[in-house]
Amino acid sequence: MRTRWRARHVLAHQDGGHVLLRDGELVWEDDVIVYVGPRYDGPVDEDRDLGESLVLPGLIDLDALTDIDHLVLDSWSTPERGRGLQWSQDYFSNRRHDVFTPEERATVREYALVQLALHGITTYMPIASEVHSAWAEPYDELVTMAETSRRLGLRGYLGPAYRSGVNVALADGGRGVDFDEERGRAGLRDAVRFLDHLDALDDPLLTGVLLPCRIETLTEELLRATAATALDRDVLVRLHAMQGATERDLVRRTYGMTPLELLDHTGLLDTRLLIPHTSVVDRHPDVYGEDRGDLSRLARAGVSVVHCPQTSLRYGSVLHSFGAYRQAGVNLCLGTDSFPPDLVRGMDVGVHLAKVVDGRMDAAPAEHYVEAATLGGSRALGRDDLGRIEPGAQADLVAFDIGDFRDGVQDDPVRTFLLNGTARQATDSVVAGRPVLVDRGIPGVDLDDLHKRAQLLFERMREAYGERDELRRDADELFPPTFPPYRAQA
Repeated sequence: MRTRWRARHVLAHQDGGHVLLRDGELVWEDDVIVYVGPRYDGPVDEDRDLGESLVLPGLIDLDALTDIDHLVLDSWSTPERGRGLQWSQDYFSNRRHDVFTPEERATVREYALVQLALHGITTYMPIASEVHSAWAEPYDELVTMAETSRRLGLRGYLGPAYRSGVNVALADGGRGVDFDEERGRAGLRDAVRFLDHLDALDDPLLTGVLLPCRIETLTEELLRATAATALDRDVLVRLHAMQGATERDLVRRTYGMTPLELLDHTGLLDTRLLIPHTSVVDRHPDVYGEDRGDLSRLARAGVSVVHCPQTSLRYGSVLHSFGAYRQAGVNLCLGTDSFPPDLVRGMDVGVHLAKVVDGRMDAAPAEHYVEAATLGGSRALGRDDLGRIEPGAQADLVAFDIGDFRDGVQDDPVRTFLLNGTARQATDSVVAGRPVLVDRGIPGVDLDDLHKRAQLLFERMREAYGERDELRRDADELFPPTFPPYRAQA
């Protein structure tokens, strides 16, 4: 079956890079693009004129939130409540439990995957909080999530997250990690079992990967076992590391080395490793404030840095800097990491943060961020058929409406869209040639009903913070309103 899209602007791929095609047409047969250009004269089975739209390669989100939003709760803080967001040691030892049932977790996953699709993401690698789980992510939950992903038609790189330790709030107000090594070993066994499950499914849209949690929550044994498994099974590993001063202090206290040195020491730098954030390296002002070789070490190892500019900003962090990582040869790709899963807003934030960090208006032009969201993601995944619109590539595409009066006047369509737009302007997407987003909706999904169910689950998650708090404060104490409530007058 041959399908054609026509649009005012198409970000095509030519001579090894993205190019802008005005009044463009693209045609795909089954799952592969067969034509990109100004006019296609051959027969098609389905024809779609998208009008004043910008068609991009499907966006690749390699730290994609597949959970209920928690940033709305934990992206602001006060000294009094900060440790209430972590497990207490008493909760770890005596009272930990799952906040949601398996059926409710399935609803959470569906809600999150639908959000990704609505924001124009076609390829994702999931991230979810383990705070409201009894430990990490069970095998059965990922099996169910894989089926939801297949039903929606997204391209997923999946695996259950696992860990051998949990960040806890200490009685003295500090932070530590409490360990249960056997739970870590069991998590890796389940991760390998899930790799076998996806191999048996043989679905080209689902690929198994290893997704251990934060580096400070893994013992040296589990890090080494992860590296060995990745090499033996030839699968990708994604591990959150170098993302904060607390993590760096915990790792140095435990192992006497930095997180980057620990990755090298355990063999993980020899894998095709993806590291979200990776901001606290030697260049960071809280470390040395100068380049002492960390970036070249990452580049030589072939590490991909999953940059999440919007989430980093909301937690008071920034990359030092996008241009420096790129110049060092580090592959940069993008993630959202939190709600909203809006890579368009993320790219815009990244462009402007880079100006502040480097003190130059040209520190990170818009096109470099678009490349990270497309070609950088394809490089990280080892897929030269993703992230580009050219004959022979997979038909993973997304169209954004840029003709609304509120979008303002237009100069360059990409630069103007990043500056004035949002991923909520996505109208249509296809993955492997099959429709996912159609006229701003997801076929077969009742968005109103899903929204109501997700709100109820969020409220339960919010209440559960009080169970874990060492001081047993309830959610209203931990999360007071921005302003006092209105009082009725007598």
